[in-house]
Amino acid sequence: MRHGFKKRTLNKKIAHRRAMFANLCLALIKHEQIKTTLPKAKELSPIFEKLVTKAEDGTLHARRQILSFLRDTAMTEKLMTTLVKRYEKRNGGYVRVLKAGFRFGDCAPMAIVELVDRDVTAKGQNSGKIVEVEAEAEKPEEKKATAPKAEKVTKVHKEKSAKVSNTKASGKTQVVRRANMGGGS
Repeated sequence: MRHGFKKRTLNKKIAHRRAMFANLCLALIKHEQIKTTLPKAKELSPIFEKLVTKAEDGTLHARRQILSFLRDTAMTEKLMTTLVKRYEKRNGGYVRVLKAGFRFGDCAPMAIVELVDRDVTAKGQNSGKIVEVEAEAEKPEEKKATAPKAEKVTKVHKEKSAKVSNTKASGKTQVVRRANMGGGS
């Protein structure tokens, strides 16, 4: 019997659970609002509140403990400076969990986890790699020269030999347009 085991296991081993909650805490610190399933959100709330409480201590030992859990120096710095200053007058209750309906595929209950008094501009910031592409002005004559050409497909498979012979008898040929993806020579 599971007497005294209060927390949800979420069908995951302890190492997976710890890593998952560390990643959820990182996303919450970074974006200050995330969407996840309701059981994960309910389990995330006390974990994040303990992190903020530990960060309020402000000592080197607390910083190292938070860093060992989060494993990201930039987010640890944001937690120790920005968020601690924001919540210095508040005694707990740093996270709000809002129900957000059900997920389409498996009908799992979803929730939005957000920081109380959050910065609205932080949502979606630094979400991924930004690739800047320089636009080069090409002449229309060069574009015609580099346009992909059509090639005839003449593959005959053993399973599809009947279909190929039917198309040959009707006089139709299949044309495939291939674009140069830039990976070859």
